[in-house]
Amino acid sequence: MPNLRSVDVLFLNDLFEMGSGYVLNFSNATFGDFFREEVGIDIDDSRYDVDGTSKAKRLRYFLRTADAATAVRALEALWEYREALRRRARKPESLEDPQSELSSLIARLQGKGPSTPHATAFTATGVNRSVLTSMRSELVALSSLEPQPRGYEFEKFLKRFFDASGLAGRDPFRLRGEQIDGSFLLRSEIYLLEAKWQNAPCGAEDLHAFHGKVDQKAAWARGLFISNSGFTEDGLIAFGRGKRVICMDGLDLYDLLDRAIPLEHALDLKVRRAGETGLPFLRIRDLFPK
Repeated sequence: MPNLRSVDVLFLNDLFEMGSGYVLNFSNATFGDFFREEVGIDIDDSRYDVDGTSKAKRLRYFLRTADAATAVRALEALWEYREALRRRARKPESLEDPQSELSSLIARLQGKGPSTPHATAFTATGVNRSVLTSMRSELVALSSLEPQPRGYEFEKFLKRFFDASGLAGRDPFRLRGEQIDGSFLLRSEIYLLEAKWQNAPCGAEDLHAFHGKVDQKAAWARGLFISNSGFTEDGLIAFGRGKRVICMDGLDLYDLLDRAIPLEHALDLKVRRAGETGLPFLRIRDLFPK
């Protein structure tokens, strides 16, 4: 299936209760009957056994390999069944706005709607809340991934975030002897990007290494260092003041999405305060108090 990402699979795992190989309250027999009646396929066919024979593994493989129209038909039928179960049991919703997130996923798989990768979160007429909600859920879901795919998905997430914010994001690229995680254009200025998702906060060594890359580029280039786990206080002190790098952490990203603060406004204020104070890292919630 085109455009089904790792974070989408994590969302669907939660939505359809696919832990321990199950899918909702289906037995093997009722699961097969459901797919034959609602989707018109035999989910028990051996072609769906590639990753294993459990209901959840069959469903995941089906969603990765089916054409978009068939996969969407299955997702819509499963949602309808899930909601019927929940209403019958009078069970409160355990997820945050799952219908909007599923609708955004389906729209993207169909190649339409506000959840396409280059959708705009902010327009002259207002805020596209569905894009922000979808991206916020994606950011939270990344924490459930293993380290190696998580880093890769984090870079892709940031590219989509910059695009949705109206900034010209560029995918990771490699120069001779160094790796740059991406770049974007803000008010005719080029920003190079360093993105890290690791357990420990980044220290002075990481900051100096990235600043060295920025310093070797054109004089008008700046750097944005995004560390999901933040930065050590000692590292920021050792890094010093007056550099061409500004910093963000995972909480900054979440606050931008949760409070619908345009990224370009946040970067403008971070740059201004860095110019006034020399400090590379000031939190979004301190720059934009409620």
